[in-house]
Amino acid sequence: MTNDQYQQAVDWLFQQAPNYQTQGIKAYKPGLDNIKRLCAFFGNPQEKLACIHIGGTNGKGSTSNMLASVLQEAGYKTGLYNSPHLIDFTERIKINGENCDREFVYDFILKLKKLPEDIQPSFFEFTTVMAFEYFYQKKVDYAIIEVGLGGRLDSTNIIKPILTAVTNVQLDHQNILGDTIAQIAFEKAGIIKKNIPVISGDHTDEVKNILREKAVAENAPFIDASEFPSNFETDLKGKYQQKNIRVVLAMIDQLRNSVLKISGDNIEKGLLNVQKNTGFIGRWYQFSNKPLTVCDTAHNQAGLEEVFAQLNEIDKHKHVVLGFVNDKKIDDVMRILPENAHFYFSKPANERGRSPKEYEDLLQKAKINYKIFETVQLAYLSAKQEATENDLIFVGGSNFVVGEFLEKNLHCI
Repeated sequence: MTNDQYQQAVDWLFQQAPNYQTQGIKAYKPGLDNIKRLCAFFGNPQEKLACIHIGGTNGKGSTSNMLASVLQEAGYKTGLYNSPHLIDFTERIKINGENCDREFVYDFILKLKKLPEDIQPSFFEFTTVMAFEYFYQKKVDYAIIEVGLGGRLDSTNIIKPILTAVTNVQLDHQNILGDTIAQIAFEKAGIIKKNIPVISGDHTDEVKNILREKAVAENAPFIDASEFPSNFETDLKGKYQQKNIRVVLAMIDQLRNSVLKISGDNIEKGLLNVQKNTGFIGRWYQFSNKPLTVCDTAHNQAGLEEVFAQLNEIDKHKHVVLGFVNDKKIDDVMRILPENAHFYFSKPANERGRSPKEYEDLLQKAKINYKIFETVQLAYLSAKQEATENDLIFVGGSNFVVGEFLEKNLHCI
């Protein structure tokens, strides 16, 4: 297999199947019938795995990577399925921090091309069964599976996990999951399985009650992680990570009940070496020091509020590079923008990317100091040129913005 053959195969995958990451709601295919048939075609590899299922609006990527890092430190061969990827497709499927083998991806796509015509999976269904099969072939001890979108009807919900967690519930993807916190919590609670412990990381009574009611209905032990004490630190520097650490500690407590051997030293080292052990970047990722340059993939209102609040605590002049997708409510974002900042807006290079010219009236109304650029890279280079070494540059607003930024600049470090 050559690099060109691999790239052609991955391009085919993106072109043949609806892809929510690039196309949005029109690519969303709710329900489990299709993924069940797809997994059956490959011999149901998910039934041969010890899976840990992690859902939630924000924090599920950080939580799954922190847990993976701890399990790796404890000596367990750990599979990790996350989405979306930032730079390379193989980031979605990892074992002990190593991206999925390209040869496997290529061979698996060739098998996908031979599917019966009556099975027409979405892009996410393709990648989900690919992860299951890879983890099965590589004989992982545990497979950590991150929910793609929602929970109840998400393709990953075909698994029968040994442990489940819901990090939190916030308003996001309302056009799919519902307009209220209660409706979205109902969808997230859909991953709770009969007799399987569920960890809740949410701090609100409304969400806790909905998750607890579902747990009771399924006779599933309910553990409130928000009450777990934590004096652990992590190399993931967002202040919001303390909430995710509590979820991880609660999960580890349950896994220890399942005779897993995880020491305090494993926990400490695992949390402090997440980026090294799993290759996880994009969450308050410190790209450089002079000037301090940080990127974060927070993209819904709750996530952006936490990230912007942390920016406001840093006593530096800020240069903020932002871009958004089409379904983003820009007027809500305008109300929480960081203070003491120059702004550089651009359109993510993606089908769902939204041109700043479409919402320039809101930028003007907000009375902020801003410029508009054709690409994320041009916006970043302008910010870099204008910033002094004592300033701060932030890049975010969308997974796509951070992905573009890292793809163009990560090799320059």
